[in-house]
Amino acid sequence: METNSTPLLSMKGIKKDFFGNQVLTDINLTLRAGEVIGLCGENGAGKSTLMKILFGAADIAATGGYEGDIYLDGEKVSFTTPFEAIAAGIGMVHQEFSLIPGFDAAENIVLNREPEKHNFISELFGDRLNTLDREGIDKKAAEAIDRMGVEIDRHMMINTMPVGHKQFTEIARELSKDQLKLLILDEPTAVLTEREALALLDSIKSMSAQGISVIFITHRLQEILSVCDTVAVMRDGVMVECVPAKETSIQQITKCMVGRSVEGGASAEHSDRNFDKAETILSIEKLWVDMPGETVRNVNLSVKRGEILGIGGLAGQGKLGIPNGIMGLYEAGGTVTFEGKSIPLNSPRVCLDSSFAFVSEDRRGVGLLLDESLEWNVAFPAMQIQNKFLKNYLGGLIKWRDEPAIRKVTEKYIDELQIKCTSSKQKARELSGGNQQKICLAKAFALEPRLLFVSEPTRGIDVGAKALVLQALRKFNRENGVTIVMISSELEELRQTCDRIAIVSGGRISGILPADNPTEEFGELMFAQTKTA
Repeated sequence: METNSTPLLSMKGIKKDFFGNQVLTDINLTLRAGEVIGLCGENGAGKSTLMKILFGAADIAATGGYEGDIYLDGEKVSFTTPFEAIAAGIGMVHQEFSLIPGFDAAENIVLNREPEKHNFISELFGDRLNTLDREGIDKKAAEAIDRMGVEIDRHMMINTMPVGHKQFTEIARELSKDQLKLLILDEPTAVLTEREALALLDSIKSMSAQGISVIFITHRLQEILSVCDTVAVMRDGVMVECVPAKETSIQQITKCMVGRSVEGGASAEHSDRNFDKAETILSIEKLWVDMPGETVRNVNLSVKRGEILGIGGLAGQGKLGIPNGIMGLYEAGGTVTFEGKSIPLNSPRVCLDSSFAFVSEDRRGVGLLLDESLEWNVAFPAMQIQNKFLKNYLGGLIKWRDEPAIRKVTEKYIDELQIKCTSSKQKARELSGGNQQKICLAKAFALEPRLLFVSEPTRGIDVGAKALVLQALRKFNRENGVTIVMISSELEELRQTCDRIAIVSGGRISGILPADNPTEEFGELMFAQTKTA
């Protein structure tokens, strides 16, 4: 690593808020040429927002920009688009792939920078009629793959590639850019096998030796300690620690990541509820789920009647895959038993008919009818599945919507959940993210299920709305006796809301603890990366 007195990157006093919700507070970060920094923190700590600011992401400029200064090679910069960041020598590999399926790896690596050949026609009519230099494309892709240090088939089509090789193709594309000085890797090993992950770590070391700086974002702390020069820990939008990797440990990093003030402890209301001897209402055995980005390999779990069971864990470890697999949204296998009755997997309608309900983490994708009214969003599932909110005419031959009943139930939840809207007739698309999330809850509550899966119930909403949502879940559980399985990336939310918390690591349940146990114990379970997984 070089010891040039001028850092390659210096971020000073970076602040960012989204509509009054402060997500970054006075962030300072320095990176030298060839240095590898491991950036870690819980989901929602602000890591991605900080990297979006550095990379000039469009949603940063669209939400009022940021405060603070960024210096690259000693010169002040302020990128408003990723193209500006790329031109300055910054590359980023995102969690979501941005490859073209119908192209091979080489074509994706040099996309929009393809070598061209002049020909007789282009000499006459201009460069727009140049042809692609296939040999040049192949040579440039081969050089980038060689620079990465991981062998992949550059002639393989992306749509036939293993997911790990797609990740390496993304990295090779960045390395093919001659001006690259700094590479941001966002959870690059989440989709890799153990062997591929080791190869990537070697590749990061090789990049560092070539003078390329790397910001490595991962939840796998052992990887950070094995490859990084410096460890930076973020919590709740604040940089809480930045130390040499050789001077810290997994235990110290864990404590920095999950540490909270005393006020954030588990609610006393839940600590006196004991479900050890309660009846098992839901039994899950040997569950596997084929959900992109999630690892569900062998989940065994028992849920007690009347409890709120939390499921926590780090990104990609399997917590989101569990409800999505049981509810039939992704292919799954194993055994699920509810109230003594076997529930067939890969059958969403059977789950709904069995009195399950699901509030998805993807509220815009599968949670809401965005162009319909709030009334229609709240009532439609109950109308479709349970024939609720319908009036029968001619002895049931004709059924028609019971508009007063629909309006009444919608207004009930608008009032209880304090949903900010103009009326129950307003379209769901026009609501803020937090209020959309409350509509998803109202829709599930209207089904009056016996078992409710609720996934990331407070994702993307402000502190006040979070408190209301969690309070609503507790009330629904208490007053209706509904068993709730709550999946969340926020450990403190689980501790404040749930009776017990199961932690998922490596696609399995690594342990189940009472919600009022110390945060360090949950942290240890989260980072128990099973090498046999």
